[in-house]
Amino acid sequence: MTEIASRNRANRRKGAQWEADLREGLRAAGEDVESLRLAGIEDEGDLVVRESDGQYLVIEAKNAKFTPGPFLDEAMRERENFAKHRGLDPDVVESVVVVKRRGKSWRKAFVLTTVEEYFDLDPE
Repeated sequence: MTEIASRNRANRRKGAQWEADLREGLRAAGEDVESLRLAGIEDEGDLVVRESDGQYLVIEAKNAKFTPGPFLDEAMRERENFAKHRGLDPDVVESVVVVKRRGKSWRKAFVLTTVEEYFDLDPE
């Protein structure tokens, strides 16, 4: 096995552990959260939180070098896929990126979104 393949496998394990830590932490905090499993072009994100008002929050969990633009672009695509696959109005689905901070717990992770999304502004 090459060093690169071994490193890639280790990084996938760390990413999967980060996602599990985030999911279990949110559950312990009382959130109704589940893992999502689609991959590739139709990916829907990593986690979904079902909110009591019928809204959904799709979470893209990242344990990687901090690149906010591409992370947010991915989260927006995945939000659209989640809504489309379930026949949901896209207005009831929001998305964020949760980025692990090195040496910090899931509670200290960064949450990324846009001003447009956060304030529910009409798209430009």
